[in-house]
Amino acid sequence: MMKLTKSFNRSLWAFHFNSGSCNGCEIEIVAAITPRYDPERFGIKLVGSPRHADVLLVTGPVVRKMRDRLERVYQQMADPKVVMCIGACGTSGGPFYDSYNLDGPIDDIIPVDVYVPGCPPRPEAIIHGVVVAQQKLERLEGEKA
Repeated sequence: MMKLTKSFNRSLWAFHFNSGSCNGCEIEIVAAITPRYDPERFGIKLVGSPRHADVLLVTGPVVRKMRDRLERVYQQMADPKVVMCIGACGTSGGPFYDSYNLDGPIDDIIPVDVYVPGCPPRPEAIIHGVVVAQQKLERLEGEKA
């Protein structure tokens, strides 16, 4: 169990974007939002629009057809925002590394704040990554004030 020492000021709303993955990470994201792990205790909620999101969960390597869509979704998010790269594919390309159809890992396209390694990562790791993202957002908001 994770021990939290600081109380959070706000809930995080997350938007999920699949940039060309094999869907292994998506299955783990769905598992992470079930009552077994109960991410709502940290205030985590999935939303259907990037305009409402604080966190962008990106899975998969960026394929050519998804590059402009990923950039557009990133630009639609309000500041401050945090980008989470979930899985080995988004970090390095994973098993699709050096494929003819890839434009690169996610951090070649948009800035990434939190990496969650694994192929696929466990639900506990995804929730821990969101908690780290929440702490980063709090630091960003503290610097603005």
